[in-house]
Amino acid sequence: MRIEPIAFFHSPFTSKFGIPRQSGIVGELKGEIIFTKDYAHAEALRGVESYDYLWLIWGFSAHEEAEKHATVRPPLLGGNERVGVWATRSPFRPNNLGLSSVRIMAVHPEIPSIEVAGADLMDGTPIYDIKPYLPYVDSHPEARGGFTDHRQWSRLRVEVPDTLRPAYSEEEWQVVEDVLSLDPRPHYHDDAQREYGMPFAGKDIRFMVSDDVLTVVGITDGKS
Repeated sequence: MRIEPIAFFHSPFTSKFGIPRQSGIVGELKGEIIFTKDYAHAEALRGVESYDYLWLIWGFSAHEEAEKHATVRPPLLGGNERVGVWATRSPFRPNNLGLSSVRIMAVHPEIPSIEVAGADLMDGTPIYDIKPYLPYVDSHPEARGGFTDHRQWSRLRVEVPDTLRPAYSEEEWQVVEDVLSLDPRPHYHDDAQREYGMPFAGKDIRFMVSDDVLTVVGITDGKS
């Protein structure tokens, strides 16, 4: 079977660093699905506005050449414990396919495009299929969640100097602080003296982490 992108995702994240590790975990993070020329048909969007959520089937384009293994080390388990790849949503998968549930914000048949929120896709990610989220079959509130039932993301306290606030709008800061609170650093990094950079919306956010506090120390143009 040969598959090709039907659309590409537009996101303020131009690299995989900082992208939420699950869809929906940063609910206000907005992006847009832009259809390719071959699939830019307004009629294909007919009825989409009657749903609240969509499933996106997409490609881990930044991991295509990465080595794949039968077991992986999920960040939620501290990066030290290995579990089977099928028991995780690791990006290091044999066919590099991702699955995300996103909230529909607006449908634009005239472009055509779909604005969504809560995605965990970087800018330029290829999308291979889109399907509506159906609560009566897709929602299973009583289902077990494996190791995620016993581990939760511990959030950092984010501190931003007032002098840096003008760099983004209040709405953008809400998203940025939510993302930073999840600690975007690699799971094996714990150096209070190290400065990190997270590209977001055309700027590079510089920050440092000490204990459970993340401090934004600067914002520059461009990306890391």
